[in-house]
Amino acid sequence: MTLERIAEIIKTKAVIYCRVSSRKQASEGAGLDSQEHRCRVYAEDKGYQVTAVFPDDASGGGDFMNRPGMVALLAYLDAHPDENFVVIFDDLKRYARDTEFHLKLKRVMAERGATRECLNFAFDDSDEGEFFETIVAAQSQLERKQNRRQVLQKMKARVEQGYAVFRAPRGYRYIKQRGNGKVLVRDEPLASIIQEALEGYACGRFDTQSEVRQFLESRPEYPKAKSGSVTYDEVGRLLTLPIYAGYVEAPSWNISRRKGQHEGLVTAETWHKIQDRLQGGAKAPARKDLGDVFALRGFVLCADCENPLYSCESRGSSGKRYPYYLCQTKGCDSYGKSIRRDTLEGDFEELLKSLRPSQKLLALIRDMFLHAWELRRTQMTEMRKLLRREVSKLEKQIESFLDKIADATSATAVTAYERRIERLEQDRLRMQGQLETACQPKAAPAEYLELALQFFSNPWKLWDSGRPEMRRLVLRLAFEERLAYCRKTGPRTPKTTLPFNMLREVSWGKVGYGAPGLTRTGTPVKATDFESAASTNSATGARA
Repeated sequence: MTLERIAEIIKTKAVIYCRVSSRKQASEGAGLDSQEHRCRVYAEDKGYQVTAVFPDDASGGGDFMNRPGMVALLAYLDAHPDENFVVIFDDLKRYARDTEFHLKLKRVMAERGATRECLNFAFDDSDEGEFFETIVAAQSQLERKQNRRQVLQKMKARVEQGYAVFRAPRGYRYIKQRGNGKVLVRDEPLASIIQEALEGYACGRFDTQSEVRQFLESRPEYPKAKSGSVTYDEVGRLLTLPIYAGYVEAPSWNISRRKGQHEGLVTAETWHKIQDRLQGGAKAPARKDLGDVFALRGFVLCADCENPLYSCESRGSSGKRYPYYLCQTKGCDSYGKSIRRDTLEGDFEELLKSLRPSQKLLALIRDMFLHAWELRRTQMTEMRKLLRREVSKLEKQIESFLDKIADATSATAVTAYERRIERLEQDRLRMQGQLETACQPKAAPAEYLELALQFFSNPWKLWDSGRPEMRRLVLRLAFEERLAYCRKTGPRTPKTTLPFNMLREVSWGKVGYGAPGLTRTGTPVKATDFESAASTNSATGARA
């Protein structure tokens, strides 16, 4: 055996421990690499053989057992009980920043026969050396606690000023702005997807949280769980997070909700509508396959017992499937009697086509809408004045309670005043949001009008798209109640929503606009406007 090989065998073995306080420092900085390099140079100068390196990117809050790298290092020492390793680290603060755990770690390594060596601190086993090491460890602990206190103070101050400080929620990301620090901004395309989900739930497009979940799952860009689905917990968080309405808060720090420095994905009014819907009571989750095979599942009722018709498929001798609707209510005259799906849904489509008004009636609606828009603008002006007065009144009440707190001598009274101020502040924020958004339409009248007329002119066209969510939207917009269907005579007279009722009444001259049965220009509107449209729909429905 050569002398070089003998020297290699008897060479003192060492392991290197290096640590940064966070994963961000590990990924964006060079702290771990620079520490390891310095320690390797030190080991080479000392003639040590480095056998392993244990990096950490977690502080552990002072407890070394919360650091994966340190736990792995101790396990490595346990796996080599016959070896006496030297543990090298760059700085004493990387070793431990808590006095109790510093001394405990010292004992744990000594029990494993390990010797500690630090690049900028000389360990001394004398009484004086042990005292000085304890003082340095206590100083590191003080610095750690002071740093934590300063970070928390700065974070609290940022929240009080309206800035978000926690991890960016889905739909947002942080950017640095000169003079403002890190600020939340929209993260597309997630921001638009979440905005559509929130606004859809607020306006009733999505009737349940299950439908919101299905919408999110249908978007490929939206992150999914490992199972490929979106959890109900995540949907609940999206619907309740005030940050999406432009608010910030920190209840654990006793910082109440306030207007943030970032742009909300939805208006404050929309967010409050969502909260009102959520507090109105939970609804049963919608079936995931609703509308995929049976478009009217849950919407059509048996005309005899007025209970929802069930849907099923029977298999023929050739293996072909035949879809049916049927009544399953015992005691009903139609119990067990099936209706072919194509027959029932075909009758419904003819009914839907009959709701199409004539072009003359649509022209009248356009005129009425523009007139109503002008009236609404006048009402908005008055509403703004009222909201400003209410906001001013709330601000005066808040100031009054602040004065009472200054003069109060009872802790109970102060607590009661603070709760009252918090409630008043929430009311003020809500009214302020209405003042800034609800009274300021984002689109011109023509844009709103064209979207509405596209639906009212031919709701069957939206139904014919075949998309389940669009079909559910047609059912909500066109019908006030579910439709009763008789297996012998077909659908009963439907109860349509207010817009379609108004169209029918205008066509019959029951609702006047300047004069009964007259348009704004005096052109008569005949009752046949609906009838002619219904009669021509069967011939032109495929082209509509």
